[in-house]
Amino acid sequence: MEDANQTGMIHFHFRPFSKLPEVQMLIFVTFLIMYLVSISGNVSISLIIWINHSLHTPMYFFLANLAALEVCYSSTIAPLTLASILSPERTLISLPGCGTQMFFIFLGSADCILLAIMAYDRFVAICHPLHYTLMMSWQLCVRLSLGSLMLGFILAMQLTVLIFQLPFCSSKEVSLFYCDVLPVMRLACADTHVHEATLFVVSVTVLTIPFLLITLSYAFIVAAILKIRSAEGRQKAFSTCSSHLTVVLLQYGCGSLIYLCPSSSYSPKRGQVVSVVYTFITPVLNPLIYSMRNRELQDALKRAMMSLLLS
Repeated sequence: MEDANQTGMIHFHFRPFSKLPEVQMLIFVTFLIMYLVSISGNVSISLIIWINHSLHTPMYFFLANLAALEVCYSSTIAPLTLASILSPERTLISLPGCGTQMFFIFLGSADCILLAIMAYDRFVAICHPLHYTLMMSWQLCVRLSLGSLMLGFILAMQLTVLIFQLPFCSSKEVSLFYCDVLPVMRLACADTHVHEATLFVVSVTVLTIPFLLITLSYAFIVAAILKIRSAEGRQKAFSTCSSHLTVVLLQYGCGSLIYLCPSSSYSPKRGQVVSVVYTFITPVLNPLIYSMRNRELQDALKRAMMSLLLS
């Protein structure tokens, strides 16, 4: 019990991807490239939307917020992961540091809520175009965006405080490359059934409820698109939704595989693979998906590149 109370002296280290230095270096270079691409891509989208007044619409406002959240989320995980790949034995994270990282990771749950808000925005734009500016006022957009952050903050704080009230008896290895809930919870020297049930409730709140709202929105959207007579009109309506729907499937698919599966069936290897997709690949794909499927954003990016080259 004496060790259990000395939580301030406990440090965790992350499990290396491989014991071979050559493989570790290859993983380091790959992750570094993906991190730099995701940061540059999401920052570029936020800046382009901020600079171009033609993109000052609710859809792009929410997209800029999503890109900013991706930057914060990636920067919470990637630097420490890269450091641990280079020197897995020397890279330690304290208990408060682990709790801080876990808090900011769960603050990323605002992403899921924001994606549901973006689906509602598309529903209003396609199903109620004449009332769009009235229904999606800037005041409402700001409130919805701040609301998603506040809800993410509350859920992240509650879950992080709950997890780190558990006693951790010694410094141990986290079976992942960052402080996620299930791997850290398994290092506690106490019963965690209540904590696992709380995690499931939070995961349902963050993943299932917003996904149901997105599904409902797209049911109305598809019905409205099918009523459009011109093929050009249907294609334009679909193009504004396809990129968002692709990101939704990536985000919710990976999140469900990590947090909605029973804790008894949790596999560290599967969790590692899904987490790599969720934390490194998805932030890279998001700006690519939106820029490739959105003509207005493409044109704005081209104009920005031309102005940089000419200057």
